[in-house]
Amino acid sequence: MTLNFFRTAHRSMRTDFLSGLTVALALVPEAVAFAFVAGVSPIIGLQTAFVIGLVAAILGGRPGMISGATGAMAVIIVALVALHGIEYLFPTVILCGVLQIAVGLGRLGKLIRMVPHPVVLGFVNGLAIVIAMAQVNSFKAADPLGAVSFLQGPALLIMFGLVGLTMAIIWLLPKLTRAVPASLVAILVVTGLAVAGNAWLDSRLAPAGNTHVILTVGDMLMNSARADAAADVLTRDAQASPEMILAAIDAVDPASATLEGGLPVPFFLEYALPPLTIETLVIIAPFAFMLAGVGLIESLMTMTLIDDLTDTRGRGNRECIGQGVANLTCGALGGMGGCAMIGQSLININSGGRGRLSGVVAALSLLAFMLFLSSWIEMIPIAALVGVMFMVVIGTFEWASLRMFGKMPRSDMLVMVVVTGYTAVMHDLASAVIIGVIVSALCFAWNQARHIGADIKHNDFGSRIYQLHGPLFFASTAAFKQLFDPKNDPDDVVIDFYYTRVYDQSGLEAINALAEKYKACGKRLHLTHLSPECRQLLDSAKDFVVVNLSQDPQYHVATDRLA
Repeated sequence: MTLNFFRTAHRSMRTDFLSGLTVALALVPEAVAFAFVAGVSPIIGLQTAFVIGLVAAILGGRPGMISGATGAMAVIIVALVALHGIEYLFPTVILCGVLQIAVGLGRLGKLIRMVPHPVVLGFVNGLAIVIAMAQVNSFKAADPLGAVSFLQGPALLIMFGLVGLTMAIIWLLPKLTRAVPASLVAILVVTGLAVAGNAWLDSRLAPAGNTHVILTVGDMLMNSARADAAADVLTRDAQASPEMILAAIDAVDPASATLEGGLPVPFFLEYALPPLTIETLVIIAPFAFMLAGVGLIESLMTMTLIDDLTDTRGRGNRECIGQGVANLTCGALGGMGGCAMIGQSLININSGGRGRLSGVVAALSLLAFMLFLSSWIEMIPIAALVGVMFMVVIGTFEWASLRMFGKMPRSDMLVMVVVTGYTAVMHDLASAVIIGVIVSALCFAWNQARHIGADIKHNDFGSRIYQLHGPLFFASTAAFKQLFDPKNDPDDVVIDFYYTRVYDQSGLEAINALAEKYKACGKRLHLTHLSPECRQLLDSAKDFVVVNLSQDPQYHVATDRLA
């Protein structure tokens, strides 16, 4: 038994190590791309992925989940950097971390339980579409003037071939052996072919402005730098001549288009510290709240998805605290902030990574790439990473939801379509979840509002008894009022709430209004089985309302132990 335990532990550590290495390789282009989206240096994106990934892997509430710089947060950051400068970014990320820690300490992470399953389905399907659409840019390259266009001719065909080969390896290798992650093997094999191909193939087959026929991570960095240089010139002068654009492109420092970097240092050692004033707080607070909300929603949704895939349960409140500490540390060390990365987390889980070690290895591998192995990592072909992400798309999309379409309730189908469509069009995962929850709540309220009714009986004293059924809340108050006839009812009327629960102020006010109507008609209204909250708000009709206190039920609230 003991020997088997150590064998299992050794196998788990090896799997986590190899899975973490695979994730690190796939993290590189995404971290760089999100840095460009945010308007900061690629090195900042990589350092962010390292810091966020390491701290969240150690302190987070979901082992096996990968965190780093993400597009959802980058689109918020870009506005801050453009309006106020990069020096305001780092205090904003620090404040974001503090807010996330406060959410975790307030035990609000449990609110993720309120997300309905159709929202999760729409979220997952929309995410798969977003990941697939994000790969489109990998089939583009910058020409000599920095204009970005799709690959053509042999370069495009070879790209498609290597993407297909990567996907085939990932699909077929697990059928033969699971000793090593299929994604890692695919990346290594395709990288070897790309290195050989770029050495043997005629460079005239390469896309215009590039020297390699098979584009690599290094080519992606240089293409992005050239495109940015051309865009800067055209922004300043829309009529700029080709010579001006070429001069700007030639001025691009190759050292700036590389993965090579150093250890992150406190931001105030490299950038100006913004003034510590109320004005600064007013500037950064809205962005910090948006970053905190988006980061936590995306992280908790990722946690829910990983929980379902692994049949385990993460700890939402601890994940909020872990993400907060990660962002606080990241901001202090000059990072752009981040959260859980759904695509990378799925790569990790599909590669066998289950423990915290996989996240730690991914983060430390990124650091090693920056410090020692940047030239090697830049040799990886973009096609290999695109193939990995396409397999993630296939594994992420909930294909069963297509078969369920038409069989599930219409309201659930509506929610799923709305969330999927909004995610795919707007690329805003957090807002899609919020919209989905709101639409689900409205559909639920509409359905429940139709379930209120009453059985009418008479007792031996001639009183009419209304036995209510169904919930009484804001959406059902209109139907509730239509159940009664104060003018034609006898002098004594009993409303029994034994099978009814009053959920909100609207329901209480509906009861009060009904009591006033019976009072105006000079009739007595008896209410039984009311909760204490209802009794406190019926004082306006106290002379004509009799409440049976002895039979009122007591309600209890679930504890927070599972949060």
